[in-house]
Amino acid sequence: MRRQLVRLHRWFGVATALFLFVAGLTGAIIAWDHELDAALNPSFYQAHTAGQTLSSLELARRVETADPRLQVTYLPLAVEPGHTLQMMVLPRTDPATKQPYPLDFNQIAVDPVTGEIQGRREWGAVSLARLNLIPFIYKLHYTLQLPFTGGVDIGTWLMGIVGIVWLFDSVIALCLSFPSLKAWRKSFAFRLKRGGYALTFDLHRSGGVWIWGLLAIVALTSVSMNLSSQVVRPIVSRLSALTPDPFNNPEILRAPQPGDQVLSRERIVELAEQARKEMHVVAPPGGLYYAGFMHAYGVGFYTPGNDHGDSGLGNPWMYWDAATGKRLSTQIPGKGTAGDIFLQVQFPLHSGRILGLGGRILISAVGVAVAVLSITGLLIWLKKLNARRRSAQNANLARGTGGAAARS
Repeated sequence: MRRQLVRLHRWFGVATALFLFVAGLTGAIIAWDHELDAALNPSFYQAHTAGQTLSSLELARRVETADPRLQVTYLPLAVEPGHTLQMMVLPRTDPATKQPYPLDFNQIAVDPVTGEIQGRREWGAVSLARLNLIPFIYKLHYTLQLPFTGGVDIGTWLMGIVGIVWLFDSVIALCLSFPSLKAWRKSFAFRLKRGGYALTFDLHRSGGVWIWGLLAIVALTSVSMNLSSQVVRPIVSRLSALTPDPFNNPEILRAPQPGDQVLSRERIVELAEQARKEMHVVAPPGGLYYAGFMHAYGVGFYTPGNDHGDSGLGNPWMYWDAATGKRLSTQIPGKGTAGDIFLQVQFPLHSGRILGLGGRILISAVGVAVAVLSITGLLIWLKKLNARRRSAQNANLARGTGGAAARS
């Protein structure tokens, strides 16, 4: 049985090593995406003009009026002092061609005093330019920058499958790390003085044992983040009832219909304020998102700069039909069924933000550790592969020498 487990661990590890190396290093970086992006691109984050700021809704209106080709799809509803207001945008349809207007950007940074656009960029573009570097790394982390093909997000599926393999391999690795109860201490030890291959082996085996629980959590949450609707929700729903997901529920999801009206952002914010009071949500409406494919608005409730959720289970979100104003779904962290709460905890665990600043530091360290485990695993495999090849060559030489001696 152990021989079969060794073989599985070897091939699972070889198959996923490169993916996990990239995911580990990029994950360590994007734990600080906001801070790093702001340090690299101060002109995209720091407003040029001091003074009384306009409301976010007014700024969005001015942006769309100045450039009718675009539509603001994500809008922070409050401005951090001294910062720009960063909006996500998509092209509208050109009535002449019936195709989207050509835009080479999907994110803008707006001066909140004047309404001037200070910067534009294609968030997630394949580019190592300073302006694009951190969004590029962020998207690389979960999609490998692979494109949609035939309506399928290849990168997200691939990284989700890697997460599943990694999760199974983590269990196998733990079993292999303790060949006997009497020798359990060896599985926690590092032969620092020996160096060389011995230390490489210990970094891989003992390093993995020390942080095995964290690795298992990251592996599980990576599956949840990439294949939630395809894998995780169906499994969890067999164990616990789930609140309908507005993005994957056919009773909620619908394409815009001809003649549909679109409620104003101001009206949606009013509805969000009413709902916040009814649901006893403490944080104010912090961000507004328009999902055109389902003709719905989403509103997140958080203070300025806390769009990721700096601690706990994240931020509340509510969704409204853009035509009727009917509330479609409500997601309040810590509320709902056991299955709901299990799903709510996935991103805070994966990002480390469930523990605040300390959790982000921890998840960065785990990301580096994943990269180290991937490299040491490959080095061990290569050493053993070379040893097997030398052994086979020696055996062939021995057989050849023996055959020659017999013929003589």
